[in-house]
Amino acid sequence: VSALLAAGATHHHLVAAKLRARVALIVDTGEARETHHFCTLVGYGVDAVCPYMVYEALAKLHRENVLVGFTVPELIARFRLAVDDGIRKVMSKMGISTLQSYKGAQIFEALGIANEVVERCFVGTASRVGGTTLAGFAADALAMHNAAYGNSNAVPPALGDEGEYNWRRGGARHVNTPATVSNMQDAVRRENKAAWEAYTAEAQASVRDCTLRGLLELDDDDTTHAVPIDKVEPWTSIVKRFCTGAMSYGSISKEAHTALAVAMNAIGGKSNSGEGGEDAERSIVRADGSCARSAIKQVASGRFGVTSNYLADADELQIKMAQGAKAGEGGELLGTKVSADIARTRHTTPGVTLVSPPPHHDIYSIEDLKQLIYDLKSANEGARVSVKLVSEVGVGVVAAGVVKALADHILVAGHDGGTGAARWTGIKYAGLPWELGLAETHQTLVLNGLRGRVVLQTDGQLKTARDVAIAALLGAEEFGFATAPLVALGCVYLRRCHQNSCAVGIATQDPELRAKFGGQPEHVINFFHYLAEDLRTLMARLGFCTVREMVGHAERLRVRTDYASAKGALDLSSLLQPAHEMRRGVATHSVEQQQHDVAGRLDARLLPQLQEALQGGTTADIEVAIGNTDRAFGT
Repeated sequence: VSALLAAGATHHHLVAAKLRARVALIVDTGEARETHHFCTLVGYGVDAVCPYMVYEALAKLHRENVLVGFTVPELIARFRLAVDDGIRKVMSKMGISTLQSYKGAQIFEALGIANEVVERCFVGTASRVGGTTLAGFAADALAMHNAAYGNSNAVPPALGDEGEYNWRRGGARHVNTPATVSNMQDAVRRENKAAWEAYTAEAQASVRDCTLRGLLELDDDDTTHAVPIDKVEPWTSIVKRFCTGAMSYGSISKEAHTALAVAMNAIGGKSNSGEGGEDAERSIVRADGSCARSAIKQVASGRFGVTSNYLADADELQIKMAQGAKAGEGGELLGTKVSADIARTRHTTPGVTLVSPPPHHDIYSIEDLKQLIYDLKSANEGARVSVKLVSEVGVGVVAAGVVKALADHILVAGHDGGTGAARWTGIKYAGLPWELGLAETHQTLVLNGLRGRVVLQTDGQLKTARDVAIAALLGAEEFGFATAPLVALGCVYLRRCHQNSCAVGIATQDPELRAKFGGQPEHVINFFHYLAEDLRTLMARLGFCTVREMVGHAERLRVRTDYASAKGALDLSSLLQPAHEMRRGVATHSVEQQQHDVAGRLDARLLPQLQEALQGGTTADIEVAIGNTDRAFGT
């Protein structure tokens, strides 16, 4: 069996027998090779790990002159140093200071593991959708063994690339494939409807067996609910619910960043500045009527680029409480990408790596968050304040607190996506699918009578109208896209976002590479046009005339009729429970505005007295008593 299953079962058996403190657990395994493997072993009580297969592989590569310039002990020491650094990174973002505190802490959620396995090996770990049984894990172990030793007379097979980190034909399934990239770019650049249909088919096939939404299908068998498509709201109305992701100027080039903003402003959607600030001149309307201003301005723990002008020039101010692609970490921009222009925008120094602290170092409690929301409302009363959360167990309870802290908007981000600048441990093993977080958040807010006070959004590799429809039926009113618009602009998924070597001029600050950028705002507009029109078709089949009518109607979803798993099928019933049936008579979508009460601030009473001085550029002396209840004075 897997080393983690054995270690977890042993640890919990000894704990139950009250003997755990009298013995150390040491695991000698060939499985452990990545940082996350060591994290899980230690997290479930292991005291020491000997990854013998890694050591033997390093020695073999040294003998074959693949790894030269170091002795075998030096290679092993460098591997151990890298793993130690990775574990410390995980501990840091979880707010844990010592390995002793991390050991046995079980700071994980299981995805796709049956309850019978959890109860025996991972006691106390959340596993909301069930999944693979012990028999399934045993079958996997036997299959791997047979692949190596099944025919003792045959030549040992060469180890192939299973496509775990990059797409490989016949390897692990990826949401983004060469076919989806090429077909989408053909569709949006040449307005090729046939290419768009090919893209949609390939994208839906890609998510079919590697996402939770791929296991669902729309329940549109009853055609009596269908409505004529001309009764469905127009695509120009639907796209106003679309946003692009928070990709900062710095993580992507100025050309790509402005193209996204121009496109979203043209269709009435919203682009997101990311956490890197934005030049004020981008708010100036161009001669052709276009505008490169980002409607959403993000505020993160590092506060890079956050000025009074930045806050005042926004339709929405988004507090980055979490990052979907690398939950628990702050943003990171390598010094090689911090050009003079970016440093000026972020009010920092060229060439110096910029790292935002983990968000929990910025906001320790709901009270801290409420104060920050009040600060931002004081800086820009007309902007709605959004809080970005990440999908995880318990996010619904957190969201309820966020609504009570008077947030106008909540984004539940999935684990997919990101610009590739995060560590692999964060990209692959942090966060959870947005389907789980969105459903939990929507249901919790409805149960507590809070859903009507907030707009709910989700994002995380939304690719097609089907993805958007499922998100709406699970409770989302707005929808975020990041990877897909970048692909429309020319991204070919080289996964070099952090290396400043993007060959198509998107995720780079190299002037020569930026000159190769060939994307146009019209490409993004075409993508959203096709997507919205496809959504209108689905809405007509389901009998909804507006997106608002769709929100939360999870009863119009069902598990795929052909879905089965020999290892143990997932139980998606918790996702498909309609919130409006859990508590009747309460709002299931946003119907009212939050009451921020910023009009009664002391600042508001003083502004009329300062108006003449402000307009004339003169000074004014006012004497007034300020108490500790006058929050955010002067903001």
